[in-house]
Amino acid sequence: MSPALKGCDDGPGEGDAGAPSDAAADSGVTPPDSGVGSTAFPPREMPAAPTLRSLIADIGPLGDPDENGVRLPEGFTSRIVARSGENVEGTEHEWHRAPDGGATFATMDGGWIYVSNSELPVVGGVGALRFDASGAIVDAYSTLTRTQINCAGGPTPWGSWLSCEELEAGQVYETDPWGEHDPQLRAALGTFKHEAVTVDPTEWKLYLSEDASGGGFYRYTPAGMTEYGFPDLDEGLLEIAELAPGGEVTWHEVPDPLRTGPTSTRNQVPESTAFDGGEGIWYHAGTVYLSTKGDNRIWAYDVASSTMTVLYDDDDHTPVPLSGVDNLTVSCCGDVLVAEDGGAMQIVAILPSGEPRPLL
Repeated sequence: MSPALKGCDDGPGEGDAGAPSDAAADSGVTPPDSGVGSTAFPPREMPAAPTLRSLIADIGPLGDPDENGVRLPEGFTSRIVARSGENVEGTEHEWHRAPDGGATFATMDGGWIYVSNSELPVVGGVGALRFDASGAIVDAYSTLTRTQINCAGGPTPWGSWLSCEELEAGQVYETDPWGEHDPQLRAALGTFKHEAVTVDPTEWKLYLSEDASGGGFYRYTPAGMTEYGFPDLDEGLLEIAELAPGGEVTWHEVPDPLRTGPTSTRNQVPESTAFDGGEGIWYHAGTVYLSTKGDNRIWAYDVASSTMTVLYDDDDHTPVPLSGVDNLTVSCCGDVLVAEDGGAMQIVAILPSGEPRPLL
């Protein structure tokens, strides 16, 4: 199944009463059961990806709300698989509150695992649902606990889930969707208000977004590869983007990526460009797609030419078909699927032709 990211709201990290104080957020304390990065995750055996073609352009208009209050095109149905604060059916695992970004991972038995962040302060983390080939839930469990405001993240080509903390002292934790390996702190990916992360499987660089009004667009280049042939997430170079008026992107080294000094990571390079509320980020076929909620834009960064263009801007549409842009993913054939946080609470596909198409 293709990974899909759920929309992120501002969450308790945006000044809500439940958020930890700045002093607590900046304490640098590693949650006791979150692991400390030093162990590379071995690649997970997963079935070969099937040959796919996109039929999203053929999907019809949305119908009336179903019994779950969801509007779907003809031929589609919705199903509730977990509710916050209640045990997942058939298990003793209580589903976490404030569920947020997630992804799916195919399993060798024909089923899949869905992982989901918990965007809570102090008691955040990641939960997982395991399905068999028929779609029945066969297990539910936690893969990361006692982290903070886990908003979005990203799946890796080797079968792990990178879970991102959205606060000024936020970190990235690598987690195992199967729950067989301890989570690992990947501090080299920077200390900032992380939103999402994506892996370029050709150049083996990582790209990261930051959910702040003046947030950065980051690139991580590993110092080397692990024994398994994948990027070393414990040592590397973190850079921040400068976007010129003509679309050219220059990358600048972040002097203090761990933010050991008083200056926030996004403000350490004066030349860097401020992106207005970075949300979803996804690599597909040589392009990194980035959404920014403050200006309702979807950006497209061309890796080969190091140039950036605006794929979608709500100022260009009347009426507006997509607003409150949040997390996103890309289909096999280049449809950019964007979750709204606000607006009509839709998932909208931007077809390769540029046409927006509501999916639910």
